[in-house]
Amino acid sequence: MRLTRSERKPGRKPWRRHLKLLTRRRGRREHSIRGKILFFSWQALLPVFLLAVYAIFSMGTVYQKYDHIVRNITSANTYNVNLKKNLDESMYLIVIGSLRWSDLKDTDDPENPYVTLAAAETDFRAMLAAAEDPEIRNTLKAILKLSDILHKRIDDIISNVEAGGHYDDNVEMLDMNINILTKLIQDDIADYIYQEASSMELVRQAVSRQASRTTVMLAALLVFMFIGSVISSNTFSSIITDPIQQLCTLSARFAEGDFSVRIKLNSHDELEKLGDSFNQMVGEIASLVEDIRREQNNLKEIELKLLQEQINPHFLYNTLDAISWLTESGEKDQAVSMIASLSNFFRTALSKGRSRIRVEEEISHIRSYLEIQQFRYKDILSYRIEVADVVLPCLMLKLTLQPVVENALYHGIKHKREKGCIVLLGDLTEQGQLRFVVSDNGIGMTPSELKHARALLTGETVDPSQHGFGLNNLQQRIQMTYGPAFGVAIDSHYGQGTTVTLTLPAESDSSRQCLPAAAPSDQLNLKT
Repeated sequence: MRLTRSERKPGRKPWRRHLKLLTRRRGRREHSIRGKILFFSWQALLPVFLLAVYAIFSMGTVYQKYDHIVRNITSANTYNVNLKKNLDESMYLIVIGSLRWSDLKDTDDPENPYVTLAAAETDFRAMLAAAEDPEIRNTLKAILKLSDILHKRIDDIISNVEAGGHYDDNVEMLDMNINILTKLIQDDIADYIYQEASSMELVRQAVSRQASRTTVMLAALLVFMFIGSVISSNTFSSIITDPIQQLCTLSARFAEGDFSVRIKLNSHDELEKLGDSFNQMVGEIASLVEDIRREQNNLKEIELKLLQEQINPHFLYNTLDAISWLTESGEKDQAVSMIASLSNFFRTALSKGRSRIRVEEEISHIRSYLEIQQFRYKDILSYRIEVADVVLPCLMLKLTLQPVVENALYHGIKHKREKGCIVLLGDLTEQGQLRFVVSDNGIGMTPSELKHARALLTGETVDPSQHGFGLNNLQQRIQMTYGPAFGVAIDSHYGQGTTVTLTLPAESDSSRQCLPAAAPSDQLNLKT
């Protein structure tokens, strides 16, 4: 974005402004800011990286040498302690007959002197192959040569043992050959350990020298990086911060509710993409706000239709006519009861304009409705309401259950033309959600009717001719309020009845606590 004279900061240096304008005139490729940042970052980090690689390689080499020495010393020290003792003891027991050579022959028993000697020779040959110091190599060669001689002297004693007799000769060879050779090998192993330990001092000195060099190089590198970072940050900060400042200003206006803000950047870099994304976001949010307004209006229309369904003139006329008949026939107590039920029915329907009421209020509304309808259909209608106490303080959308109960009466019980029952159950699920089950033993639905009803609930089918306030309108109202995870489910069998299940979130009233937890054992076990 090109600055006018009035927008330029007075304290800015001319050469920096010239560099900025020149860069823009030439046109930068996309991701140029990222490329520049990476370029200068690599300029600063490359020396550090190379120094780190050098230090790691050097320290790794030294460590390998140190580790090799330690492993060799550890292995040699084991043989220094145990080799002479084990060989002398094994050969002595074989000579005196405590160990039967025929039992040890061709076995891997540790008391077999050939097994012990072979293991030592293998390790010392490996040490010889890896050794570089001439003195250490000579010592290892001497150990292997003595080991070869010891092997031959053991062969002599074993031959005598296998032949039988020769006890005195074997004892003499044990004292004059075996014991002396193992002592010489032990002495050479001790020399080898001493030589390897001496070489560790050389390794320590190499580590010390390497650490000193690395420290000096690191200090010089830090100074270089500091100077370079100061120069690069002063050069490029204004190129990056000006568009960001403009974006912050417009974002503040947008946060205050101005959806007309738009930003235009011609920097040909990530900031321009960010500006485009900002413009797109503002447009989408403005569209979402409009959608929310539209959904709120739709929800109000649905609630208005629902309220109109509650104030059904036929229902009101029939109820008032029944009250009039009761009064004329002298049944004043029953008339007063119907008037109270009718009053409570409309009081809940209006509920002072509230969209959410407590569950106990909704249940009272349903009870009033069923009491009125039971008077009119007392020959065919009975009902039962069982709602756990734990859900009564919870909040729910008003007039949620009445359409379901009304459908159960008019499309279930009445069509059966015989005594029927409507059952309303309410409780909390294991997930802490409200669940209401309205079931009837009315006529039920055929499979095609059930499929059509479920299609209405999912929105796959639209049927403007449906009777009364349809379950699809109730489904739409619940999901517009709580989301798609909640709503209405229906199941039915022709000739047996229909079950409608409503799932709602367990919301707490501010004055009374709703406990969305597993119901105690004394509460209802619902069967859907």
